[in-house]
Amino acid sequence: MAKIRVGRVGEQIKKEISQIIQSELKDPRIGFITVTGVDVTNDFSQAKVYLSVLGSDEQKQETLKALGRSSGFIRAELGKRIRMRKIPELLFKFDASIDYGSKIESLLHQINEGNANL
Repeated sequence: MAKIRVGRVGEQIKKEISQIIQSELKDPRIGFITVTGVDVTNDFSQAKVYLSVLGSDEQKQETLKALGRSSGFIRAELGKRIRMRKIPELLFKFDASIDYGSKIESLLHQINEGNANL
C-alpha cells in the first residue's frame, strides 16, 4: 500500500516541478528541459528528479548547475502547491535513456538499410 502512495506522490511532484521550471524559473542557463521521472524514497526525504536536456554536454552541465542552485526555490514552490508535512530534498540527475533509445533506433535503421541493399 505504501508503494502506491510513493508512486502517486512521485507523479504529482513530477507534474508540479515541470510546471515550476517552465513558468517560474527565469534563469537563462536553463535550456529546454523535460522532466522524465521522479523517484521518491519511502520516507519522502529525497526525490531524484530525472531530466532530459536538449543541447550540448556543456549546456547540460550548465542547466544542472542552475537547477542545483535553484533547488531551494523549487522546493518552496512545491511546498505551496503540494500539501505535505515535509517536502523532499531534490536531487537532479540526467536521464540518458532517451539518448540511448535514439542511438539504438539509428543503428537499427542503418542495419535495415544495409539489408535492403542486398
